[in-house]
Amino acid sequence: RSNSPKGHPPDADGHSSVTDLANSLTGDMVMLSPGSEDDDGEGPVSEKLGRIQFSIGYSFQNTTLTVKVLKGQDLPAKDFSGTSDPFVKIYLLPDKKHKLETKVKRKNLNPHWNETFLFEGFPYEKVRERTLYLQVLDYDRFSRNDPIGEVSIPLNKVELGQLKTFWKELKPCSDGSGRRGDLLVSLCYNPTANTITVNIIKARHLKAMDIGGTSDPYVKVWLMHKDKRVEKKKTPVIKRCLNPVFNESFPFDVPAHVLRETTIIITVMDKDRLSRNDVIGKIYLSWKSGPAEVKHWKDMLARPRTNVAQWHALKA
Repeated sequence: RSNSPKGHPPDADGHSSVTDLANSLTGDMVMLSPGSEDDDGEGPVSEKLGRIQFSIGYSFQNTTLTVKVLKGQDLPAKDFSGTSDPFVKIYLLPDKKHKLETKVKRKNLNPHWNETFLFEGFPYEKVRERTLYLQVLDYDRFSRNDPIGEVSIPLNKVELGQLKTFWKELKPCSDGSGRRGDLLVSLCYNPTANTITVNIIKARHLKAMDIGGTSDPYVKVWLMHKDKRVEKKKTPVIKRCLNPVFNESFPFDVPAHVLRETTIIITVMDKDRLSRNDVIGKIYLSWKSGPAEVKHWKDMLARPRTNVAQWHALKA
């Protein structure tokens, strides 16, 4: 079968995978379509990323460009707790070296930053050649900050004589941080043995992380209890492949009384020999993560001793 084109909802071709699953896994296998979250085609088109308010002005007398970052509205939740910790990075492109940042607003989807940034000693001819680029990110203590969205305005399009205020819709970040690919995972809960077996089956349409347009993916699985990391497993690396098949099974001990505080974090990584390994995307499985993840968790509990498989869209 041909792979589904990019931008398909993650489960558009899920059912034809039942056969390759059956070949690769023993025991009962139930294939489930993801929850409602994936039915709204999370492509860049329909995704609402919220908006940002900012002001720009130039003082000819002091050769100073003023950028005020005022507030954000209706930002999407990026954290599995259902909120975000947004901050804004400010660049005057094409100059990437000098970036300024606002403070992080904790757990706030309608943040008020109200911060003023001055670019001093900046001749007007130079300002007109620059593009103001604002990137809103979700601050993450443990891993890379997630891009939420971006806005750019060529300054030769703006009347700079006095401070002008704009509301702009955020666009998906042009570094392609939108779709990261999907992962097919099966879960099997055994209440007598108190185990959850996580089977990393395969991935599709992974985001290329290497300059050569490919990735060397492997998958890490962490068992978390509350916010503590209890145990880690990982698959071997599959070289230069954006649709890798892993078929690796990892049993974890999970006593019934800690099920509610348990989260399984699955991270698809790109192995890099020379620098830090890159995160391609993550899935948080628990009884309280996103709709598609919660559905999978509940289906696992509802069908003990059965491999319950589901495709998940990888999140930043």
